[in-house]
Amino acid sequence: MDETNKINLLELYTMKHKVPISEIMTKDVITLSPDESLYKAEKLFAKHNIRHIPIVEKQRLVGMISHTDLLRISFSSLDKTDESIVPVIYEMFSIPEIMTRVPVFVEATTTIKQTAEILARQSFHSLPVLDKGKLVGIVTTTDLINYLLAQY
Repeated sequence: MDETNKINLLELYTMKHKVPISEIMTKDVITLSPDESLYKAEKLFAKHNIRHIPIVEKQRLVGMISHTDLLRISFSSLDKTDESIVPVIYEMFSIPEIMTRVPVFVEATTTIKQTAEILARQSFHSLPVLDKGKLVGIVTTTDLINYLLAQY
């Protein structure tokens, strides 16, 4: 391999390690406000086939709710035949009561590698992406896996 090819490979390697998370994040983020219902959250999870929803108040990220959070409080996972109990359970709790407050987030300029390192150390599977304090996206472990697969 000549010297020019070595430099080009090194540049390519360096560039790939500096790709910002904004390149692979979901930009059209489904959000909820703290005063909305858990029933609405459940409907959004199903309609959009998503598992995480940022909670936003006055354009400021205040929390995250996951589909797993809803499963923890509902008995629907125990008795699928009695769907009438789910709305009752959802009325007993509010989004602020079950959401993760002050969630871990990344900036839009955070690299894909840095984001993957954060998710690898944590027990959650998504991160809100902020730019100057404003929610601009969300990235999930699935997004990272799809990015990795595209490299091969």
